[in-house]
Amino acid sequence: MQVFRGFHHPGIAAQCALTIGNFDGVHRGHQAMLALLLSEARHRGLPTCVLTFEPHPRDFFAHKLGKPELAPARIATLRDKLQELERCGIDQVVVLRFDEALASLPAQDFIQQVLVDGLGTKYALVGDDFRFGAKRQGDYATLDAAGQRLGFDVARMMSYEVHGLRVSSSAVREALAAGDMDGAARLLGRPYAISGHVIHGQKLGRQLAETAPGRGDGFRTLNLKFDHDKPAAHGIFAVRVHGLDGQDRLDGPGGMAGGIVLDGVASLGVRPTVEDAGRVLLEVHALDWPAALAERLGPGEAYGKLVRVELLHKLRDEARFDGLDALTAAIREDVRQARAYFAEPATTHAAVRRQTTRDRI
Repeated sequence: MQVFRGFHHPGIAAQCALTIGNFDGVHRGHQAMLALLLSEARHRGLPTCVLTFEPHPRDFFAHKLGKPELAPARIATLRDKLQELERCGIDQVVVLRFDEALASLPAQDFIQQVLVDGLGTKYALVGDDFRFGAKRQGDYATLDAAGQRLGFDVARMMSYEVHGLRVSSSAVREALAAGDMDGAARLLGRPYAISGHVIHGQKLGRQLAETAPGRGDGFRTLNLKFDHDKPAAHGIFAVRVHGLDGQDRLDGPGGMAGGIVLDGVASLGVRPTVEDAGRVLLEVHALDWPAALAERLGPGEAYGKLVRVELLHKLRDEARFDGLDALTAAIREDVRQARAYFAEPATTHAAVRRQTTRDRI
């Protein structure tokens, strides 16, 4: 899959079958739309293209109004969104910067300058609630009329439901905010996960007393940045880590298959007890470190590795503790609860498998 920042690049396809949206989370509704786009593109002999935006338009307007509370909680980083779009079979993604110029572009100018002149759109598929252009004045009818005039087909897809619930990014955000990881997984069609490169942290975990047998180096953590200050999920979780040994593939259920998988406990948030910077980190403590992985990965060699962390079960909310002793006691209890979770029969918390194309449509 090719990714372009903007559409003024020689490598962009001259014509395409296009869909437009933020695609935060690439949930099952998105997957159904992308499957339909792929089918229509094949019939027309066109490459598929997704047009998406960074920052999220609601982020832009929240910042412009000085009201950060209006910005949506972010389900996925741009990296994770692009990986999911690639797994859905999309040929190219155009990431358009959402700024004042784009926000003030009238709907008809957006159609002409972006869809026709910029992307060579021959088929456009949008959702039933699609709005675009300055002050959201454009809608499906606007786009359909323009398509008839300018020579491209337009279609819309109605809402996608699971057990009577409309699947949307808002529904995924609500499930994650409530700590309902199974509910979020049902909406996503896979366990909720965050990927990123392992970065250096404060090394504070090494100072904390470890209770796991055979380990005397404290609660060492794998640290990943979350590139938005308002994650949809937050708190302490039982997790699974993929990719540390470099043997995982990005095409299996939930995005990873093969290789060594580590059970762990993780914190996603701003670490109020030890830091006031407000940056969001995902800190993962592996419950056990297999000998096979230790042989491949020496001390310090995890830094820079691209890993994927599945957040499977929420243990508690993030909290501020009165000193490191209280924090250590809380982490011990988190580890105990995570071990108990993973000790349950697999049928109790079976992973939600990725939907096949047939399932999605």
